[in-house]
Amino acid sequence: MKTILWATLTANGNYAQSSPEHPPKMEALGDFATQAKAAGNFIVGRRTFEGMQASGGNPFGEVDIVIVSQSVKDIPGVKVAGSPQEALSYLQGKGHTTALLSGGADLHNAFLGQGLVDEVIFNVAPVMEGKGLNLLLDTGHYQYQDVQLLDCKPLGGGVIQLRYALGQK
Repeated sequence: MKTILWATLTANGNYAQSSPEHPPKMEALGDFATQAKAAGNFIVGRRTFEGMQASGGNPFGEVDIVIVSQSVKDIPGVKVAGSPQEALSYLQGKGHTTALLSGGADLHNAFLGQGLVDEVIFNVAPVMEGKGLNLLLDTGHYQYQDVQLLDCKPLGGGVIQLRYALGQK
C-alpha cells in the first residue's frame, strides 16, 4: 500500500500551527480535501481529529477516516487503530491502495520511524513561526535519505506544494 504523508509547513520549516487568530491557508485546506477524496481515506491523530471536529465536523463525506490512538478505543463514525501498521492494514482490508497520512507531528514521526511512508507532500505556507513542531528524523528508518522531487507547484495565496518520493522501504 502506498502511504503519502501530507503536511503544511511554514516558510522556516516548522509545522504550521493554526488557531482562530491564524487559520490555515484555504489553498492548503483545499488541497487536503482533494488529496483525501482521491485516496478515499485519511489517517489522523486523535488531537488533530478533535481539532477538525471543533472546526465544523467532517466535510469529507464517504472518505474512510482512521484515528491512530492508544488512549481512545472508540469514536463513532471512524475507525480507531492502536498503531500505524493497524491503520494501514485496516485500509488495505477495505480495498484501498493508497493511504493519506494527515496530522499531526507525532503521528508523522511514528510512521516515518517505522519506514511506512512512500511519498511526502509538503505545502509551504508564506508565514514564519518562532516555535513549532518538526519532523524528527534522528531515529528510525529515515535518519538520512536522498529523496526524489516528483512535483513542485504553486497552489495560490503564496502556498507552494513540494511532492517527494522517499527511497525504498
